[in-house]
Amino acid sequence: MAGLGNPGPDYAGTRHNAGHMVLALLAERLGTRLKTHRTRCEVADGRFGGVPVTLARPQSYMNLSGGPLGALAKFYKASPERILVIHDELDIPFGAVRLKRGGGDNGHNGLRSISSSLGTRDYYRARFGIGRPPGRMDAAAFVLRQFSAVERKDLPYLADRCADAVEALVTKGMSEAQNIFHPEST
Repeated sequence: MAGLGNPGPDYAGTRHNAGHMVLALLAERLGTRLKTHRTRCEVADGRFGGVPVTLARPQSYMNLSGGPLGALAKFYKASPERILVIHDELDIPFGAVRLKRGGGDNGHNGLRSISSSLGTRDYYRARFGIGRPPGRMDAAAFVLRQFSAVERKDLPYLADRCADAVEALVTKGMSEAQNIFHPEST
């Protein structure tokens, strides 16, 4: 599984780095540290509920995530249907989590890069909602902004909930994880 974001301290607390934040929590749960790998990813191996997992954080900018992730998939001989990408999502309310497999990139350049590198869109996604930009603000500027003070208060809980959803997807499967973490539609 890969947590998307941009490298470096300037981007650490931005909305676009939600994937990095959730991946750091998953590494903490495994009691492991991410280490540099020759694929331009930081990686850590572990198990959730007996299921072996590799955590990966591409060390490229978001829009170029496909290169390192594709190299890692090739290194581990992992087919796309065994890959889970954790990323920010504009079209989901702040803090909501949605799990799915396949689909389009919805304007997300990191997903576009990954789909191009893997040669398919058919991989799992854990989407962390960051909401829409206010007013007429450009989406590209919005995703690179820090979370607001109000959002930062809830962020640890919400990132933890997304990590729970990822762990449930790995250990219980998509259907059960969606039943737990997706709200009922009315």
